[in-house]
Amino acid sequence: MSFKEQDSCGCEEHVPPSSLAADYIPSIVQQLTEGFTSRKWSSHIEPVAIPSKKEVVDLVLQAQRILFPGYFSSTMLNPSSLEYHLGHNLTIFYRNLSRQLNSAIRHDCFRHNQPCSNCNARSHEQAGRVIRALPKIREALESDIEATLEGDPAARNVDEVIFSYPGFFAVFVYRLAHALFSLGIPVLPRMLSEYAYHRTAIDIHPGAAIGESFFIDHGAGVVVGETCVIGDRVRLYQGVTLGALSLPRGAGRKLRDTKRHPTIEDDVIVYANATILGGDTVVGARSIVGGNVWLTKSIGPDTKVLLKQPELVYIGKNE
Repeated sequence: MSFKEQDSCGCEEHVPPSSLAADYIPSIVQQLTEGFTSRKWSSHIEPVAIPSKKEVVDLVLQAQRILFPGYFSSTMLNPSSLEYHLGHNLTIFYRNLSRQLNSAIRHDCFRHNQPCSNCNARSHEQAGRVIRALPKIREALESDIEATLEGDPAARNVDEVIFSYPGFFAVFVYRLAHALFSLGIPVLPRMLSEYAYHRTAIDIHPGAAIGESFFIDHGAGVVVGETCVIGDRVRLYQGVTLGALSLPRGAGRKLRDTKRHPTIEDDVIVYANATILGGDTVVGARSIVGGNVWLTKSIGPDTKVLLKQPELVYIGKNE
């Protein structure tokens, strides 16, 4: 009795030569190569490095160790070791940030055929500016922590906010990304905000201007557009969209540098799943926008915008 090797499902292991991948892979490789080298499809086939997503994520983790000492460190800290901890981690952060800035700037220059702009010197200069901005960023983050403690009775202490509040993490990454965006750094700010979105489902464009004591409760589904202006002590709930009105085809490039997203003034509360659209839309100070409201017109200060109570229909024994 002859014996043939079979796999667990009873099929013969030997594949007919005509169906081997080697028969069609070369032609697919050729088609893909032609698409990329002809610039028909987007790719990064260039003699300069592009920023590393992994190292950009590492920058966020390094910034956490600097701005929240003791929370994300592998060793315990005390007052005598704090200065060494900060100096050591700031040095690493500066070196890694300079390298990623250099890649971002060189990549942008090469892609746009720009003349040499002293990428290496610029990257170190810009990294230094970010380092010098860290105390101010940390001060703003402290106000965000206090806003969370004041706005959410479930937040029992600072530790819970720093460790476990997705809204606070998204705001932390935003403030770091916004510092880079304000310096005109390409690519990196959006890579940071994408990482925060991946972690929290909160999408804050680094170009938005957000004041102090900013609190996002729960957070999932929140969208804050590039040209949003948000004042101090503003509170957003999950599912809130601060977006742009629908644009005609081709308007993306024409309106790129115009204000397309709303202005939210000081002490405003926007409840869950509310949508506020348009660059001319202003929500006045101390106003309240209720849940599920769709708003495309400005409202003055001290205004409440609410939906009427819907009629509920009960079906069953308890009707």
